This record gives sequence, C-alpha cells and structure tokens, in this order.
Amino acid sequence: MISTCHLSVTWDRRARLTACVLGLGAFLTQFDVTALVVVMPEIGRDLAVGTPSLAWVVDAYSLAFTAALLAAGALADRHGRRRALLLGNALFLAASVACALAGTAPALWAARAGQGIGAAFLITGAIASIAATFPDAALRARALALTGILSGVAMALGPTLGGLLASWLGWRAIFLANVLPCGLIALAVPRVVGEARTGSGSPIDWPGLLVLTGALGLAVEGVLQAHATPVAGAAGLAASLALTVAFARRQRRRAHPLLDPALASDRGVRAVIVLLLAVSAGYWAVLVSLPAFLMAAHGLGAQEAGLALLAATLPMLVLPPVGGRMVGRLGWRHACGGALALIALGNAVLAGTAFAGAQAVAGALAGMVAIGAGAALAHSQLTGAVVALAPPGATGMASALTMVARQAGFALGVAILGVLAPTTPGGPGYAAVFAFAAVAGLIGLGACRGLPGVSARPR
Repeated sequence: MISTCHLSVTWDRRARLTACVLGLGAFLTQFDVTALVVVMPEIGRDLAVGTPSLAWVVDAYSLAFTAALLAAGALADRHGRRRALLLGNALFLAASVACALAGTAPALWAARAGQGIGAAFLITGAIASIAATFPDAALRARALALTGILSGVAMALGPTLGGLLASWLGWRAIFLANVLPCGLIALAVPRVVGEARTGSGSPIDWPGLLVLTGALGLAVEGVLQAHATPVAGAAGLAASLALTVAFARRQRRRAHPLLDPALASDRGVRAVIVLLLAVSAGYWAVLVSLPAFLMAAHGLGAQEAGLALLAATLPMLVLPPVGGRMVGRLGWRHACGGALALIALGNAVLAGTAFAGAQAVAGALAGMVAIGAGAALAHSQLTGAVVALAPPGATGMASALTMVARQAGFALGVAILGVLAPTTPGGPGYAAVFAFAAVAGLIGLGACRGLPGVSARPR
C-alpha cells in the first residue's frame, strides 16, 4: 500500500475530530434523502409534476448512487481514498447548488443524479479512510460507531429539519444547507486525514456498470409507466429483465466481476438481500409517502407532518444496540423475524388508519413507531450478517452488495409506492401504499428462514 496516512493509535482529541469529519460524509448522504420526504408535495406543485414523475427526484439520486458505488470503491483504492472523498464532496456540493437552482423537473433530476454520484465517492472515500486511519480494531470500531451515530441523526432528524427549513425558506433551502458541511469537509479533510491507496487494482467493468444501471433505470421507469401506459410499462420491465440476465452472464465470464456470482449460491446471503429489499420497500420508501398521507388523511400541515415523522425516525437513534443484543441472544433468524413482523404490522395499522380520518392520528403514530422500531432493529444488523455469512474471500464484495441492494430496493420501492399513491384528495387511497409495504415486510419475514438460528455460528 502507498500511504501518507496519519495513523491514529489512541482515541485522543485528534482521533475524535478525524472521525467526526469523516462522519460528516455519512450525514450528508443520508440527510439529502430523508430531508426531502416532507417537501415532495411542495416540489411537485412548484415544478408542476405528478406523483409518478416526482418519484424520480428520489430515484435519480438512488440509481446514480447505486451505479457509482461499485466504481467508487475501486477508484478510491487505486487513486487514493482521500482524493475520492474530496472529489465526491466537490461534486456533491456543485450538484446541491444545481438542485437549488433547478427550474424544471428534468433539471432537478439531473442535479440529483449528480448528487448521487458525488455521494457514492464521498461515503466510499470516508469509510475507506476510516479503515486506513484507524488500524487498531477497537479504535476503528469507535470511529465507525461515531459515523453511524451521525448517519442515524441525519435519518432521524432529516424530515423534521427539512420541514422546518422548507417552512421558513422554501424547499430549495434544503439543498443550500449542504454548502456549510461540504465546505467544512473540504477545509478539514486535508488537515486531519492522510492519503492511502493500493496503487493497483482489478480493471473496472465499465460496460457491466452501464448494463446494471440500465437494468435498474428501466425497472423503475417500467413501474412508473405501468399504470398510465401498461404496454410501455411491460416493455420497460421486460427490457430490465433482459439486461439483468445479460449482466449476470457477463459477470460469470469475467475473471474480476463487479459482483461475485458465487454469492448468489449462498442461502444466507440470498436471505439477507431479500431482507434488505424488504426493509427498503417497507420502511425507507414509506417515509417518502408518509408526509403526504399525514396531510391528506389527518389534516396535518407540512411542519406538523415533519414533526410527526419523528415517530418513525427516532427509533433509528436508540434501538440499533438493542438489535445487536437480540441477535446475540436469539440468533439472526428470530431477531430479524421479529423486526420484519413489526414492519408488516406497522404498515397494516397505517393502512387501517387511512379509512378512519383525522381522529385516527394516534393510530397512525403507533404504526409509524412500529415500522421505525422494526427497521432500527434490523437495518444495522444486516450488513454484519451478510459479511459473516458470505463465502471466504468475498466479504468485501458482500459489503458492496448490501449497499447496492439497499439503494436498489429504495429506488424500486419509491417508484411502486409512487404509482400506488392516490391522485384524488383524501386518505383512503393511501391504503394500497401501506398494504404493499406490509406485504414487503411479510416477504422479508419469510426470508428470515434462510438465516442462522441461535445455535448456528457464522463461518
């Protein structure tokens, strides 16, 4: 390894500062997803687009993030982790300003895609820099835990902060709020984070990346078109399936595939991927629909809806350690099964309150607490599970696969829920949204059978 990294050997003031600076990258990449969920209706009205097209405000970011992740890791190893971080930060900053200035929906979609690419390099460079800066396992665990806390704060408080910013200054202020943390990263990283790189690496399969991106993009567009134009929707989904098959075949032929096909043969890994997709569709994608639902069904204002979302997001701050203890005591199968059952139950409750009107807001809050608790108990455990269950020599690729599954599941979930969302006023139309999310939770619950029980040990 070629390295000029400032190694941290004690958890001193400099080490904590370094971890906080690197953790800002995780904060930014999560904040710009969750902060938007409250203001999506306002963006739609301002740019004159309906719910299906509005889904691309979220999905353009998620798809670009997913596609760039695989390349970002390889380029960071080859050309420098700090360099990748700073490049991603600069691109994220420029794209954030472009989002704030966007006057049309296509301009906003393009800027959001730029944010997604920047976020991929930003988070990849940050996590890789933590690994290089903190060679001691205990210190590295502390640094990653601090990064996780900052990420959790962004997920938990993003909707509330986004709602407050939008109510005071308009939805464009959410993107301009990125200027300050991006500036801090640009100034602080060269001073506290050293450079590290391998100087070599496997060739990147750029055609494979394009095929994978095309498959995901056509799947999302096919879902969005299915309601208004069934033939076009079916054609898009068929084309996505064809590209997915082509991608899988290409990966099997390559000496250095983007995603190791051997991972697909492991029952436990397959189960975790299904769980990641289920949590993304049953919780993360639901967050995008909740503000509009709370306003339509329960008469809340935008700012009130942002505050109400804390019922679904605050569990992310306090329950992940409980999830870790549950895994140790019950095993992955039962711990994750309980978490997915909560997600399914919470969405079923939300579907029921869609018919009850404004007086059922307490029930809606209870459902939101349930889905938030379920996601918090499962979300932070699944990456560790897939790394432990992956075949020997494939743990790094397995980690990348979890990020791809999360983002792909989120993008497809947002697209499907966007199609199911009602076009007429009132809450009952949202019952289909939460019913789908409940089914996603039940599918994840079924997939838990592929995970080890309490007596099983990871390889």
